[in-house]
Amino acid sequence: MRVQQLILKNRADIDAALAPLAAMSPDLVLVFGACPYFATPDLTAALRRQLPDTIITGCSTAGEIAGKRVYDDSCVITAIRFVHTTVAIADAIICDMADSHDTGERLAQALPHGGLTAVFMLGTGVAINGSALIAGLQSNLPPGVTVSGGLAADGGAFRQTWTLGPRGAADNTIVAVGLYGERIRLGYGSHAGWEAFGPARKVTRCVDNVLYGLDGARALDIYKLYLGDHARDLPASGLLFPFEMLTAAHEKSNVFRTILAIDEEQGSLTLAGDILADGYLRLMHSSTNRLIDGAETAARGVAPHADAQGDQLALLVSCVGRKLVMGDRAEEEVEAVADLLGGAPCIAGFYSNGEIGIAQPHGACQLHNQTMTVTVLSEA
Repeated sequence: MRVQQLILKNRADIDAALAPLAAMSPDLVLVFGACPYFATPDLTAALRRQLPDTIITGCSTAGEIAGKRVYDDSCVITAIRFVHTTVAIADAIICDMADSHDTGERLAQALPHGGLTAVFMLGTGVAINGSALIAGLQSNLPPGVTVSGGLAADGGAFRQTWTLGPRGAADNTIVAVGLYGERIRLGYGSHAGWEAFGPARKVTRCVDNVLYGLDGARALDIYKLYLGDHARDLPASGLLFPFEMLTAAHEKSNVFRTILAIDEEQGSLTLAGDILADGYLRLMHSSTNRLIDGAETAARGVAPHADAQGDQLALLVSCVGRKLVMGDRAEEEVEAVADLLGGAPCIAGFYSNGEIGIAQPHGACQLHNQTMTVTVLSEA
């Protein structure tokens, strides 16, 4: 396996920049960039000209990750050439949030299943129920197939995000890449680093990912009470104060939910994924140092593969909310992950509106919010 990477900092002469990647004849190219790279056809057209036989996917971001750096308004392009692994791609249009589960099902059905080992999925970052999307995908995949990826972002605006796939760049398309073969090696890690404040509140009314009631009161009223002055900036300030889901027995789920939208009339909060209808929600906050510690925890369980033949790639997907909390220090969580992984993997990734990953070895794939997720892949 070979990995090569380039960083575009402007949209001029993209063809010349892509030439070194085209020379290696990659099987898969991952493109993570700011929205302007996808809003016009220039990048997509250049990729098709220079890499006509390559599977290409990617998405818009709230910040691009390459090596130990975090970039804004750039485009990180990572090319992978496999030796023993084959690749396939599928996409599906999502009509609206209620179509999330069915879109996942259609996507899984469109991927060939024979020899499928893992799926890397990129979804739109607005008007989507990420957990329903994953559930639909997994319900139609063969047993044992792992899933990772993330939801596209638009710098925290939550207005229009982009994915890149067979149809080109689109704001209504989910894309999945299938990895096939017995020689592919994958390692996963995911951790948050948030801490609770205030009591756990009982979910008294919700429908899928829309929360209407907490402790018998309107959910939005309870949420505003805790946010204080930050409530003026909703829904954007909701990125700084996610919920942790607890079970009916008050057990931690290690799954966090970000607020995507509010409805003043109904007093409801729209979250990025489904809510445990019989569970509890606890408000969370954090500091830069705690988030960096969380990123280190995510990386500790994902050591580079000792039996790797050739290059290794680490894909980092972190949340836009973490980036907002850390501000100018966001790069420190990427540095922390890179230092723990050592010099073996090439690092690529992005800041997202939702992270798709496995929190522990052999655990279930879930939609995460406010979490650093790490996927390391190589070939043996």
